[in-house]
Amino acid sequence: MSTPTQHTIATPYMVGPVHCYTATMAGEQVLFDCGPPTPEAEKYFLNHIDLENLHHIIVTHCHIDHYGMVHWLEKHCGATIYLPYRDGLKIIKHDRRMTEMRALLREVGFDEGYLRRLQHVFDGRQLFPPFPKDFRVAEKDLPESLGIEIIECPGHSQSDLVYVGGNWAVTGDTLLKGIFQSPLLDIDLETGQRFKNYEKYCATLVKLWQLADKKILPGHRSMIKGVEETLLFYVSKLLARAGQFRPHADEKDIMVLIEKIFNGRVRDVFHIFLKASEIFFMKDFLQNPRLLRLSLEQTNLFEDVEELYVAAVEG
Repeated sequence: MSTPTQHTIATPYMVGPVHCYTATMAGEQVLFDCGPPTPEAEKYFLNHIDLENLHHIIVTHCHIDHYGMVHWLEKHCGATIYLPYRDGLKIIKHDRRMTEMRALLREVGFDEGYLRRLQHVFDGRQLFPPFPKDFRVAEKDLPESLGIEIIECPGHSQSDLVYVGGNWAVTGDTLLKGIFQSPLLDIDLETGQRFKNYEKYCATLVKLWQLADKKILPGHRSMIKGVEETLLFYVSKLLARAGQFRPHADEKDIMVLIEKIFNGRVRDVFHIFLKASEIFFMKDFLQNPRLLRLSLEQTNLFEDVEELYVAAVEG
């Protein structure tokens, strides 16, 4: 099975250009991810992708820079669209998710004024462009004939999927060169509780480590040198930030915490939400650091970060 072809599309977001990939699998044309909903992306697809013969559009996770074009593509080709199961839940149960998210944020100290501003961001198309009218669930409906292995790797979001074919893996945002990202705060629509990002993140580290013999096809930036090197970068950043956060770990009010840690530098509504997500993640780690240690021991990475781990946990 040949390695997919990389396509790079500009985005208006801080993360920069995004990579999509095309491949011929079982005689059918497949597109992995599809870029942001912009005129530039539309032009790229019209000029570089054979839309008439595109059979499958397979999405790693529904962040706007990776799935934003599916609504446009649905109108311009006959390809079947496959989204991760948990992203499908978000589409179907959007209003419930927003209600439960507001309740969660209110409980930890966000006032109504902030919640209204955040709701405006969530309701706008900057984060959620139009969803496709028809889609399939990747984990359940992807044809076996394509020969694609699906690995659930939540961490960057609760829905991240890695697609493995032969000696390569399309990894979305789970393995990126030089970019540390803590999981976003979210609601688990199966339980109605906060999604257990930290627990899933620890399990995902082991799954990603097992891709060491694959050619990694990332969602952004250049190819990574190695899976272990990238995981060590992620974990080192996590532990360093947890160590910085540790003196504030007992503070309950999330807004007070953000003010203490960032000294008023964080003002943008969505940026505050990102920092709140990181704080929740660090709190979960400090309450159960052994879970991360067990994952690192399984991947033979613990010795490389042991000093940082001890400093983060014990101070």
